[in-house]
Amino acid sequence: MAQSKAPVISLEEVKGRFEEWRTIRRGKARIPAELWSAAVEVARREGINRTARELHVAWDDLKRRMATTDEVPRQPGSPAFVELVAPQAQSIPECILEVEGHRGKLRIQLKGASASDLATLSRALWEAAS
Repeated sequence: MAQSKAPVISLEEVKGRFEEWRTIRRGKARIPAELWSAAVEVARREGINRTARELHVAWDDLKRRMATTDEVPRQPGSPAFVELVAPQAQSIPECILEVEGHRGKLRIQLKGASASDLATLSRALWEAAS
C-alpha cells in the first residue's frame, strides 16, 4: 500500500499566498501559522535566504521556525533512559612485567589480569619510581 504524500508547494505559490494575505489583512496582524508552515516547507528546498527575500519575511523568524520543526517528536512508549553496558574487560592470559632501576630489578608475573588492572599497576609503579 503506497502512502500518499502532500503535494510539493512551489516558492511562487507561497509567494502568491503571502501577497494575497497582505492585501486582505487588517492592521499589523501576525502571519498565520499555515503561511509559516508553507514558508518553512519551501525554505527546506529553496534555502532560507532566498525564501525570506522572496516572501519578504525576516530571515531570523524563518530560521527559528525551521529549527522548531526540526525537532524529532518522541514516540509514545520510547524510553527516556537507556543504560549502556560496557563490554567485559578482556583478560590477558599471562603478562610479565620487568622493571629495572638503580636499586635492582623487579619482575611481576600476572595471570588472568584485565587490561585495566595492568594499567593501574603500571601507573602505580611509574608514580612510585618518580
